[in-house]
Order: sequence, then structure tokens, then C-alpha cells
Amino acid sequence: MTSTPALPGVAGTDPSRSIRSASLTAGIALLLLAALSIFGFMVVVKGLVTPGDPAQTAKDITESSGVFRLGIASLYLVIPLDIAVAWALYRVFSPVSKSLSMLAATLRIAFATVFMVAISQLVGALRLLNDDYLAAFSPEQLHAQVLLAINAFSDVWHAGLFLFGLHLLVVGYLAFKSGYVPKLIAVLVAIDGLSYAVDTFGTVLSPGPWTDTATFTFIGELLLGLWLVIRGRRLTVTEPGAHSRPTAAPITTAR
Repeated sequence: MTSTPALPGVAGTDPSRSIRSASLTAGIALLLLAALSIFGFMVVVKGLVTPGDPAQTAKDITESSGVFRLGIASLYLVIPLDIAVAWALYRVFSPVSKSLSMLAATLRIAFATVFMVAISQLVGALRLLNDDYLAAFSPEQLHAQVLLAINAFSDVWHAGLFLFGLHLLVVGYLAFKSGYVPKLIAVLVAIDGLSYAVDTFGTVLSPGPWTDTATFTFIGELLLGLWLVIRGRRLTVTEPGAHSRPTAAPITTAR
């Protein structure tokens, strides 16, 4: 048995408490943003938009404008949660590599910025359905512009998902190297990240409709969130500056 090399500690702080708090914050935020994203995008946006049918899309949004507004609001709430996750995961994985953890955090915040721009397209689509625009455009023109705005939301979002995919690839690597996150979860997170990156280019390079591969691989980030809530809050640093593990035993590696 050989001891894991210790990392420099920070005087006057309790690294165990800090990492446990960050783990719980990251886990709760990941689960919350997953629920908000599913409602805002899968239930509301995809539920009210009929691809290739501007008139039906405009009709459904107009009849369910309150639900559509609620969906947009839920997507906006994802942005501060993404920022919270970026900070918390930086704290969780900084013992592994501060530079890579900072890179992961920066990529997620950059994605959140792009996502905010994408959501603004949905707000624009909603405004086009105001009666004020009927004087300037025919109903057919307005309906076409509404669908174009919603498609713009999808296009900008998919562009940002490349950054999000890179973020998950870095997080997956950090989780794999950490020694305290289960390697299966780390691999699933990395696969999830790769899927998002593939989807970004797939929507551009595919001549026909593209089926998002991340729809089938999102389980990695969800499992990471669950693990952070259930097990991450038990992480301890058993030696000054040493790597964290959910155990009270000294950190060792078997030969």
C-alpha cells in the first residue's frame, strides 16, 4: 500500500467542509436545472412547436401563451444554476487540477452566456404574436417569422452545446482522475460531452433532420448530480491537503 501524494492545503480553512458544501451545491443545482430544462424545452418548446408548420405553431403558442411564457422563464432560471454548477464543480475538482477545473468552469459559463442569447429568440417569437404586428405583416408572414425565431433559438443553442460538450469532457476527465468519483460515472459524463459536441456539428453537416444523440446519453450528468448529493456530501480530506474521498480511512492505493 502506498499513500497518495498530498496536495498543498490552505491554512486556516477546512477543505473537507468546503468540498462537501460544493458537492451538495453542484448536485442540487444539476438536478434542478435538469428538471427545468426538461420542462422548458422538452415539454413546452417541443410540445408547442410543429416543425415545418408555422400556422399550427403560432396557433398552439397563442392558445397556450401562459405555458410558453412559463417555459421561457424556466429556461432563464437554468442560467444562474449553470453558473452555480460551474463554481461548485471547480471547488469539487480543484484538488485534482486547478487549471483544468477553471477551464471546465469557464466553458460552462461561456455556454450559459450563449444559452441566454438563444432564449431571447423565444421571447422575440412571443412578441411577434402580439396584435401590434398585424398592422405591418400578414398573418402568414408573422407565423413564418415566429417559426424562424424558434429555429434561431435551436441553432444558437446547438452552437453553444459545443462549449457545453467540451465542459463535460473536461469534467469527465477530472472525475476519472479524481479517485473519488466512480469511474463509470466519469466515463458516462465524458460520453455525454462527446455527444453534445457531435450534435453541434451534426445539425450543420447533416443534409436532413438530425436526431440529437445527447437525448440518449444525458444520463451521465444526471448520475453525477445524484452522486454529488448522496455521496459527495460525505467527502473528507483525511490528511492535510490530500485528495478527498467518501471515507474516513487514510488515502491509499493498492499495488
